[in-house]
Amino acid sequence: MHILITGGTGLIGRQLCKALSAQGHAVTVLSRNPDSVPAKCGTNVKALASLAEWQPDRSFDAVINLAGEPIVDARWTEQRKQRLWHSRITLTESLVQRIAAAQTRPLVLLSGSAVGYYGDRGDTVLDETAPAGTDFPAQLCKAWEEAALAAEASGVRVCLLRTGLVLSRRSGLLGRMLLPFRLGLGARLGNGKQWMSWIHIDDYVAILLELLRDEQASGPYNMTAPQPATNREFTATLARALHRPAPFIMPSWLLKSVMGERACLLLEGQKVLPQKIESAGYRFAFAKLPDALGDLLGK
Repeated sequence: MHILITGGTGLIGRQLCKALSAQGHAVTVLSRNPDSVPAKCGTNVKALASLAEWQPDRSFDAVINLAGEPIVDARWTEQRKQRLWHSRITLTESLVQRIAAAQTRPLVLLSGSAVGYYGDRGDTVLDETAPAGTDFPAQLCKAWEEAALAAEASGVRVCLLRTGLVLSRRSGLLGRMLLPFRLGLGARLGNGKQWMSWIHIDDYVAILLELLRDEQASGPYNMTAPQPATNREFTATLARALHRPAPFIMPSWLLKSVMGERACLLLEGQKVLPQKIESAGYRFAFAKLPDALGDLLGK
């Protein structure tokens, strides 16, 4: 297959490119820095500098849409919210337009979303049938999914990737946590009761490959391991894996003061279960947090 990936130079995209190339697929990555693509994604991976280069006579068998500016990296000013919207919804709308205009359309679109779709739901167990929340991250995800689903009008199969916290040895959430935890400065956030729905990056990429080839797969998929953890549990498990104490508490008021509205990403959570992919027969390599952390930390 010839596969177009947006967001291919990110944490998930890099590993996905390598997995697809290893299976013999041709991969093209959309990137604002096309010259960096071979070094980041593999020497055999081609690059597009803009969607304008996707002319109707150019064909892709599948599109995987992982693009989107990091949501936690900067305070949510109105300008920042517009950038987050543009990098997700506007780009996806443009992508769907290119799909519709193609003389030979792709068979499938796998498109990013997040477990933030559900909003803050406390201890409620959430599968793919649960409704969207009402806060900013939830409405962002809802609009993002609606933009992707428009591709169905062109006869394209669409899967929505409601992504949890992706754990990788390279970067991402775990990469940010390692230094303070290794120094014995690990801390739970607020009361620590908020749920963290996580997934090992190997399972994430494996599920993507399953969704790519399963012609019956469509609609939303919770991209999370089957055993979510509270922040208190996650903190303690990581500290044990590193043989370090984690004695501290980051007060909610301090996080809200420093981060503003986006502190909800750390102080609120979702208890998400991957019902659809498990029902389809997928078996997680890393279903338990200690096993995932042990693998990623080389234990």
